[in-house]
Amino acid sequence: MAKPTILTVDDDLEVLSAIARDLRKQYGGRFRILRANSGTSAVETLEQLKLRNETVALFLTDQRMPQMSGVEFIERATPMFPAAKRVLLTAYADTDAAIRAINSARLDYYLLKPWDPPEEQLYPILDDLLDDWLAVYRPAFEGIRVIGDRWSPCSHSVKDFLARNQIPYQWLDVELEPEAEKLIDYVGNNGDRPKLPLVLFANGDRLEQPTNIEVASKIGLQTRAEKPFYDLVIVGGGPAGLAAAVYGASEGLSTVAIERSAPGGQAGSSSRIENYLGFPVGLSGDDLARRAVTQAKRFGVEILTPQEAVEVRVEDPYRIVKLADGSEINCHALLIATGVHWRRLNLPGCDRLTGRGIYYGAAKTEAISCQDEHVYLVGGANSAGQAAMYFSQYARQVTMLVRGDSLTKSMSQYLIDQIEATDNIEVLTYTEVVEVEGEKSLEAITLLHNDTGEKERVDANSLFIFIGAKPETDWLDGVVAKDEKGFIYAGSDLKKHQHFRGWHLERDPYLLETSVPGIFVAGDVRHNSVKRVASGVGEGSIAIMFVHRYLAEAKA
Repeated sequence: MAKPTILTVDDDLEVLSAIARDLRKQYGGRFRILRANSGTSAVETLEQLKLRNETVALFLTDQRMPQMSGVEFIERATPMFPAAKRVLLTAYADTDAAIRAINSARLDYYLLKPWDPPEEQLYPILDDLLDDWLAVYRPAFEGIRVIGDRWSPCSHSVKDFLARNQIPYQWLDVELEPEAEKLIDYVGNNGDRPKLPLVLFANGDRLEQPTNIEVASKIGLQTRAEKPFYDLVIVGGGPAGLAAAVYGASEGLSTVAIERSAPGGQAGSSSRIENYLGFPVGLSGDDLARRAVTQAKRFGVEILTPQEAVEVRVEDPYRIVKLADGSEINCHALLIATGVHWRRLNLPGCDRLTGRGIYYGAAKTEAISCQDEHVYLVGGANSAGQAAMYFSQYARQVTMLVRGDSLTKSMSQYLIDQIEATDNIEVLTYTEVVEVEGEKSLEAITLLHNDTGEKERVDANSLFIFIGAKPETDWLDGVVAKDEKGFIYAGSDLKKHQHFRGWHLERDPYLLETSVPGIFVAGDVRHNSVKRVASGVGEGSIAIMFVHRYLAEAKA
């Protein structure tokens, strides 16, 4: 934690050096001592402290300075750090100005020069003031601050990326937080307003309208592999991919996992998982992801995020994975564990309003912004139920829109019971969204009640989508066999498919092996998989057994 600052200002460099020396001697252990040789320079220093979210405990400034007097400086500085104590150094001839400043600039004290000896003339006074300040001081948030507009897709993207990677941050909405506009003014940009979102880092660095890759680089996430070759490359960092990483690395395989957004996958964004074995009171998806990542890294797994696989080539005995940045990684065995993604609403205006009131998943990112609002959720499976329970803690009303006749076909009973017991959650069955409206942000949606044929237009600022299970496997076209929806065939399912005719080995494919020997699949992206966290973890760990068998025969 950064020390609180004592800032001293004097245009006489000899006096400035002396006061800084005395301050450092008495307070250097508890406070950071900064000095400035003019009021203008001091204001610039304060702006940088604000951008780093550091705090000032005390201003000690000379009164008689050219261009900006001490009182004028205090009047400029006080709105920036209103809790800081304010002390003026004056000559005897300036005492009238100092006395007036007690009212005009809310001066706490004035000292006559010279202050020698400081043990009698300086420290007792400052000790009292600093003790008063420390008594009410509450450390400011230390970490990343994101300044932006709630209805900005880029702002949502930055917040969602940080949240899903479990990076603490403070959100400052330009429409709600006066501090946000002040920080924007302090940044400046050759006189131009910086592009939002503006991301401020604790060390004073900042990014304007950044990509996830730029943010990742700043916070130290690994995006490039350390080696050109691995025993095992895993594409996907959900439960299946993380389980495979842990088991593979713990059994001696050099392993790298590639995740395009954040470890945990869809499960990582779940607000509460209550039926996972070994956690009787449940755990959050990000807690499960954090534990798994820690475990994987302890065994030496490299996790590249955000990074994306865009192509696979087979050059026996190697499988070569090309990444979005153009780099390539070679391996003996490849595991596809990319999971599934939310299905998009195919309605006019949806794409334009995505990130502006329409969101796919993202319950934990946007819930606080929905305080006291009426939130609509589309979906009837566990993810939607978990999100509804989470939103119910913030929103005034949560309405679940379900196309089917009930929740029982796709949702666990424990969640159904919780939803029924929550007063501010309602479930509308036989209902779907057929129209969205809004210019800069979502303003209204039209519901179709399929049981009656009636349409209903309702005001809505927030619509969250939790429907479908769409695999994104286009990057594997022409490489492995897939069904008509894009799910990957493996094992016995592959044997039933026409692509099995291309299988060139004498043995049958292993249980989780695709149409290409040495390329395996696990989790939700596999054809006929069970869409549950536990099954993904099971498949990821089982896959390693078959990876070992494949590697053994490849070396034979």
